[in-house]
Amino acid sequence: MELNNQTMVTYFIIKGISDAPELQLPIFLLVLLIYLITLGGNLTILLLVCLDRHLRTPMYFFLSNLSILDMCSVTVTLHKVLIIFITKDNTVSYSPCMTQMYFFGSLICDELLLLTAMSYDRYVAICKPLHYHTSMNGRVCASLAIACWLFGFVEVIPYIELLVGFSCYRSNIINHFFCDLVPLMKLSCSDTYLLEVLSLTEGLLLITIVPFMFTFISYVFIIMTIVRIRTSSGRLKAFYTCSSHLTVVVLLYGILLSQYLRPVSTNTSDSNRFFSLFNTAVVPMLNPLIYSLKNKDVKRALARRLGCYRTTR
Repeated sequence: MELNNQTMVTYFIIKGISDAPELQLPIFLLVLLIYLITLGGNLTILLLVCLDRHLRTPMYFFLSNLSILDMCSVTVTLHKVLIIFITKDNTVSYSPCMTQMYFFGSLICDELLLLTAMSYDRYVAICKPLHYHTSMNGRVCASLAIACWLFGFVEVIPYIELLVGFSCYRSNIINHFFCDLVPLMKLSCSDTYLLEVLSLTEGLLLITIVPFMFTFISYVFIIMTIVRIRTSSGRLKAFYTCSSHLTVVVLLYGILLSQYLRPVSTNTSDSNRFFSLFNTAVVPMLNPLIYSLKNKDVKRALARRLGCYRTTR
């Protein structure tokens, strides 16, 4: 639907993950399955951390925050895909579209910052174990978590203010399955220079590169400390304590860099929609699996909970 380039849109049309009619049902079932697994896995992690006293440590406190974040993230991005299939209505009003983009951007920012806080937790645990309980006490952990959440939700506000100020769009058809910044920028016929500069300076530098550098530096010191451990069993145990977090960090940053550093001309292609689905849905689904399958504490806590359930029956 082409629009007069002097007219402000009141709604957008979401194209979805694929345009092929024969793929709509398989995609719906796939998205529904991913959504349910993500909710189930992260809710399990969250309940285990809350119920099992052995998991009431800083690492699992941050992991429970990550689980809440992942559940919110998939709900924000995937709910429209499910609604479109059920209602056959692929339109979204202007305000809900801006709201979805705001929460998606905020949650991505929150996750990068939260993973940085978790890398600091692993740094203190491995490099300064004697000071761990004092350096990572309850007040410090709560302050770090609150700062991550607040900064993420505040940081995205300038993007929304600039985007709301756009006076016109060439089209109201979003070649994506949710409202995202890049597709909306490509549709606008307003001057997007300030928004592009903001994305490069604040988005890329402050929100992506700076957290990555802090995480990278933390792991440099962690690896240096692990190498100095004399016994192989000690080195293995030390590396095992941070392997799950390192796996999630590499996975998330790898996908973000692959997606957002590609040429702008390909950012709204059909292949990018499937790639974005992996980033926004599959990664939150994999997080609890990575932490549970690679973590003996989580598996033991789950076994204890299941044992208690069987006993009560």
